[in-house]
Amino acid sequence: MKRSIRHDLKQTNGSILRKKRGLVSVLYLILFSIAGVRAGGEELTLEMALNIAFQNSPAIRQASLQLEINRRNLWAEQAGLKSQFSLSVTPYRTSSNRVFSELTSSYNTQNLTRTSTAFTIRQPIKWTDAELRVTDQFNWQESSSTFTGGVKESTFSNSLTVSLSQPLFTYNRTKMQIKELEFALENAQLAYAIQKLQIERQVTQQFLNLYYSRMSIQISQEEYKNAMESLDIIQSMVEAGITAPEEFYQADITKDNSLASLEDKRMQHQNSLDAFKILLGLELEDMIDVSADIQKTIVEVDLEKAIDHGLENRMELRQMDIELQRAMHDLIVAGAENEFKASLNLSFGLTGTNPQFPGIYDSPNTDRLIALTLDIPLFDWGQKKHHLAATRAQIETVKLSADEELKNIKMEIREAYRNLMNQKRQIEIAEKSIKNAELTYAINLERYRNGDLSSKDLQFYQLQLSQQKLSLVQALINNKLALLDLKIRTLWDFEANRSILDEIKDVSEQED
Repeated sequence: MKRSIRHDLKQTNGSILRKKRGLVSVLYLILFSIAGVRAGGEELTLEMALNIAFQNSPAIRQASLQLEINRRNLWAEQAGLKSQFSLSVTPYRTSSNRVFSELTSSYNTQNLTRTSTAFTIRQPIKWTDAELRVTDQFNWQESSSTFTGGVKESTFSNSLTVSLSQPLFTYNRTKMQIKELEFALENAQLAYAIQKLQIERQVTQQFLNLYYSRMSIQISQEEYKNAMESLDIIQSMVEAGITAPEEFYQADITKDNSLASLEDKRMQHQNSLDAFKILLGLELEDMIDVSADIQKTIVEVDLEKAIDHGLENRMELRQMDIELQRAMHDLIVAGAENEFKASLNLSFGLTGTNPQFPGIYDSPNTDRLIALTLDIPLFDWGQKKHHLAATRAQIETVKLSADEELKNIKMEIREAYRNLMNQKRQIEIAEKSIKNAELTYAINLERYRNGDLSSKDLQFYQLQLSQQKLSLVQALINNKLALLDLKIRTLWDFEANRSILDEIKDVSEQED
């Protein structure tokens, strides 16, 4: 009787196991068909992603527009230093006024009709902050009045004048304005280049995070496949009566946990893809994925060379230098407040007047002007002194900031170098750990087949192997990011062994 009960129980368990095995196979097929659907869409390499970000990034576009604004402002100011031509024409003007004449003690009506043309050439002189002006003014007028009995008189006149206005004992405002605009343009170029490097850092980091999540999906798929194989093994052992049925249920739990972990990683990968699309400026509906082959890259770095190149070329230091130059300009402006200054004005001209046009210059009149104007401040209640003191304090502040920036850059390069060396050691450790984990898993899998190891214990070694594989992927990614970080902080590409300043200059020239 007991033997019959055991036989029925064995048949029932075998039926249950066969049903579960069939269900597992169906789920396995469905899972990988879903994986094939989800993997659809365009695969982007890191280079493709960077190109898209550089074109679509709002921060890059804003920096590019600011660069265009400063470039146009400088061009406009430079164009203003060339000869300026202007023509003013009054084709017709007539007026009639009734005025009181004290000479005759009576009212007099005056009628005047005029036509005039003025042609002017204005030439700013950059080196002395002067202005040279040539003006030719032609007039024709016809006048009459009741005092003369309404007789009309017409007159032609022409005046040709050359004048020079030269400021004295003050700073050259034209040259300083040009220099300020040049500083603004260079600063915008540096900001654009820095923003591009920041975008490269952000895109590369998110891209590699996506690569990591994709690799973790692949490793989870392997883990799930191993769980399926161990489930088949334990099922055969249970059906053969070698292992207790609860071992099958434990292996089934392991398989379900692997499937749940795999689906969770798929979901996280899709969420990260959406965030990556926003960073690139793409639509959320766009179907993309990342494609990369992160290989072990060991680069020898000379720390002293890295520090020297960084301190010599870091754009932040040049920005601090520009800020210092601007502060020095502010000191000049503050020193010119309530200043003693002068202005020299010279003018020479010929004026001709005649009722007949051909005889305008029959008896010309020579016009001359020499004027020296002095502006002498007497008392300003200390206004200039306080502004000068404030500006000098601002200069000291900028110098202190520049010194701190120099120290910080040197510290950042040293930290980046140590991080790179550490990642090199982490890769070596991860590679060795994978070999040991693979050997350990193979040994324990054999023990599991022989019935000397439980499903729960085998799961531990499976997870250990998966974790070591992910650790190697993470170490390779960290090494890639450490190289990028050192490249950004030193402006030197140690993989290609070249300066990235040439690339930045090429971008600026293309923008020009």
